[in-house]
Amino acid sequence: MDMINIGLVALLCAMTAFIANLSASVFHDGIRPILPQLVEGNMTRRDAGSVAFGLSIGFVASVGISFTLSTGLLNPWLLFLPTDILGVMIASRWLAALAGGLWGILVVTSLSGVNAVLTGLPIDALGALGELGTPVMTAFALFPLLAIFYQFGWKAGAVAAAVVLLSRLLTIQFTSIYPESIQIFVGMLMLIGTAIQKDMADKRNGITPPDMSGMHSLFDERTKRIMKHLPLLAATGALVSIVANAGIFAGSEVSIYALADVYKMTDPIEKQAAMQQVALSEFMRGIGFVPLIATTALATGVYGVVGMTFVFVVGYLSPNIPVAAVLGALTICVEIFVLRKIGHFLERFPSIRNASDNIRNSMNTLMEFSLLIGGVLAVMKMGSTTGLTIFTMLFFLNEVMGRPILKIAAPAVAAILTGVVLNVLYVFGLFAV
Repeated sequence: MDMINIGLVALLCAMTAFIANLSASVFHDGIRPILPQLVEGNMTRRDAGSVAFGLSIGFVASVGISFTLSTGLLNPWLLFLPTDILGVMIASRWLAALAGGLWGILVVTSLSGVNAVLTGLPIDALGALGELGTPVMTAFALFPLLAIFYQFGWKAGAVAAAVVLLSRLLTIQFTSIYPESIQIFVGMLMLIGTAIQKDMADKRNGITPPDMSGMHSLFDERTKRIMKHLPLLAATGALVSIVANAGIFAGSEVSIYALADVYKMTDPIEKQAAMQQVALSEFMRGIGFVPLIATTALATGVYGVVGMTFVFVVGYLSPNIPVAAVLGALTICVEIFVLRKIGHFLERFPSIRNASDNIRNSMNTLMEFSLLIGGVLAVMKMGSTTGLTIFTMLFFLNEVMGRPILKIAAPAVAAILTGVVLNVLYVFGLFAV
């Protein structure tokens, strides 16, 4: 990390803490509903900060730290959840910004030391952790299909599965396009088409969605509050895109392991194609989260730090930092301007709104599944079946203890700890490389 990158991360964290203090924007969706109470004086900063800490600390300690240690890339859980806490808890907006900036500096400057320790071990745990991301992209590409199974049953799912598999085989045989890209595209088309078809059938049968007219005045008021903070939100979007473009930050669990592999590539053409695949996956993930982000923004008047997450896509694909900054700011502006239109569209097609929940559940299920397989591959590379034995013990220890480590992060944490245990055993002569 050079001084420019340290400065960029510090500025980004200072800005996110500042806007969290204004109750304009936070990263954690669970914190947004409590902020109107803080703004209206029905909750103290101390109480709101306690809620923010309780909701966020598990993600920071598990997902945020483990993903960064296993990839070397910063992520939103590690950067933005702590700035949510600092911004909500600290009374002064400028002290909140200062604390956020210091957090960014601390995170960035500590990475090199941690990396030096891990790479200096006799058993290369850090190199083996690269295997964690091997199955991620292939498994993630099936999330629209799994969402169809969840929402519309096995018959619709079986038809969709046959179409998705056929699209993959034809793509591999006749093109040089990544098959996962086509799988996601075909799967999303089938999911949206099935949802619209169901809503039209319900309408013909006299089944109408619930009346939302009573909420419209509240939505309009909340939208005006978001518009008031538009310049700050746009500036934050620009900074997020800049950091993503700089190659030190990954936007989500979907892209972080794939990006770590992309940044290791040396062939420019291959690297560009792989980056486009990552951006497409991130874009599809963003589509799945639009209903959640839009509806909570309209209901609370508090926007997301990364908007609808399309700023990540802009950052990955931009040719340079200035372009990333401009496009990142414009992306947030466009999202906010169309916020009410998205709300009206979701009112007309409730099955699409409901599909967003199934999409998110599918993404989480497939990420948990793929990271578990990746964890097995990593520990087998570290220590063969002995590594797998230790990994299995640690993974199921977390399960029987009630999952103090979140399930999506448990394989990464278990793999890291397995590397530590194997090195300790090596030092005592109980394990040979």
